[in-house]
Amino acid sequence: MDTIASLFSFITTPVSWVIVQFHSVYGKIFGPDTGWAWGLSIVSLVILIRICLIPLFVKQIKATRAMQTLQPEMKKIQERYKSDKQRQSEEMMKLYKESGTNPLSSCLPILAQSPFFFALYHVLNGIATGKEIGVIDGPLLESARKAHIVGAPLAAKFTDSADKVASLGATLTDVRVVTAVMIVLMSASQFFTQRQLMTKNVDTTVKTPFMQQQKMLMYVFPIMFAVFGINFPVGVLVYWLTTNVWTMGQQMFVIRRNPTPGSKAQAAFLERLQKQITHHKKVRGRGNTNVIKAIVAKGRDRNEFERKFINGLTKAGLAAQADGTVAESDTTVLTETEDGTPAGGPKRQQPKRQSKAKRQSGAAQGAAGAAQGDADAAKADGPSDAKPSLEKTAAEPADDSPKTKQAGGNKQGNQPGSGQRSRAKSGQQRKGQQRPKHPSSKK
Repeated sequence: MDTIASLFSFITTPVSWVIVQFHSVYGKIFGPDTGWAWGLSIVSLVILIRICLIPLFVKQIKATRAMQTLQPEMKKIQERYKSDKQRQSEEMMKLYKESGTNPLSSCLPILAQSPFFFALYHVLNGIATGKEIGVIDGPLLESARKAHIVGAPLAAKFTDSADKVASLGATLTDVRVVTAVMIVLMSASQFFTQRQLMTKNVDTTVKTPFMQQQKMLMYVFPIMFAVFGINFPVGVLVYWLTTNVWTMGQQMFVIRRNPTPGSKAQAAFLERLQKQITHHKKVRGRGNTNVIKAIVAKGRDRNEFERKFINGLTKAGLAAQADGTVAESDTTVLTETEDGTPAGGPKRQQPKRQSKAKRQSGAAQGAAGAAQGDADAAKADGPSDAKPSLEKTAAEPADDSPKTKQAGGNKQGNQPGSGQRSRAKSGQQRKGQQRPKHPSSKK
């Protein structure tokens, strides 16, 4: 521990100075020697550090989502070059460079917070041993040693002996009960934070090894906190419990306001946004405007929840614009199906199938109409006072030769409506295209 303390000694003095400044404020309210003054000083230190780490937290969110998006490509590279580790590493680095993703970005908040954690641990350990640390010296050191949080001194540990705890003015039972409760709360807050990340803020449409890693960490981290927590002083437990609660609240805010695309949290967010827009007939807030702008820009690449959101606005008579606003639509806008294609327009009506008797009667009526039309045309073409030739009428029935019949048949077939009249009389209807006869077959 001395080696670790020496490594982080450059930050011990600033941390102790910040604690003393907060203690001077809370000491005027609760008293300088109370656990409230020193405990709230530690809590305020955590809040100050986490506020400074918000930009890194934003980068962590972007890096985590980028890694989730790259998981399918990473899996392909691992399968393709599983026998060549060097080529696999080169392709991975190339993928990171092309996508602008840095795997270490997801660990930045933890790495940046680690020096403050070890510096605070060193400060509290010095208080427990009566050693001056940073600006905590003399009266401040004695005041910190007397400070108790619910009966447990700030410098006491779960593994301390009864004599050591008694020297700090407390009992072993009080110290172990307080530290056990804080360890349980610390582990539970870590588990809940990881669980809501897994169940609400993960793209359910993509199954990747990243999800299995997150699921494993959901159980590993709480166990780690429980194991190492028994060696932490009460003041460090206050620090770690506060930072876990801050992380949980920060994660809940991000999930509610900026969820991962394709996750259950996005479905709930878009449902709330749709109700709000439908009620007010406009978009409120720059964040909501940016969300709608991104959804409109995706086009056919929208996921199921985004298509449902666009369709909901359409049913309400609204249309999402490219600038992130909505406008009332004058015409009916077609909704989108699951594959992003328009749907909901007028359907094509298929003709009803008629029975055979109706089809035959329709053909007969058509033939009769055609015959009547031919007769009317003949009357219109010929002179009204012309008399029929007796010789021609007498000769036509007498001509029974095959050639005459064939010629007459051809002539009749060339007349309009003759084919329909013949089919109507025979009661037969031609269906489909007839197969031509082979040239070698007899006619």
